[in-house]
Amino acid sequence: MITIKRLDSADSEGISKLVEESKEDGFRFLERLVTEYQSGENTFQKPGEMLVGAYHDETLIGIGGINQDPYSQHEKAGRIRRFYVSKEHRRQGVGELLLSALLTAADDFFDFAVLRTDTKEASLFYIQAGFIEDNLFENSTHYLDLTRKGENQ
Repeated sequence: MITIKRLDSADSEGISKLVEESKEDGFRFLERLVTEYQSGENTFQKPGEMLVGAYHDETLIGIGGINQDPYSQHEKAGRIRRFYVSKEHRRQGVGELLLSALLTAADDFFDFAVLRTDTKEASLFYIQAGFIEDNLFENSTHYLDLTRKGENQ
């Protein structure tokens, strides 16, 4: 069983395992997550922001956050950040659960969810979740209009 929990810290044994795996995959963004959290630069504590983890039993198997978008001129844009699911648990619905938790929480604060990815696999994941591949928002590759979320369902 997979559970999604809000994280109040980016400092645990569980995250260190995900950081190491992501570095082996060539990604440094989880390492930045830990560094920025420890320095206070980004603790996902502003209105509308949150960091969530996906757990299988007591093991952290995925993580993702949403911030007020620091690049956008649109004050109601939230940026999906630091999103990662362990290789062993991909394609099992973990990413969908994480993204759903973030978007549900974002709905009360943001009109748009934006993100940047440079992998085809991630791009397809977000497109399947309803995001549009477009650089409409600065420093982004995809966006989702949260004000229209229910219109096409």
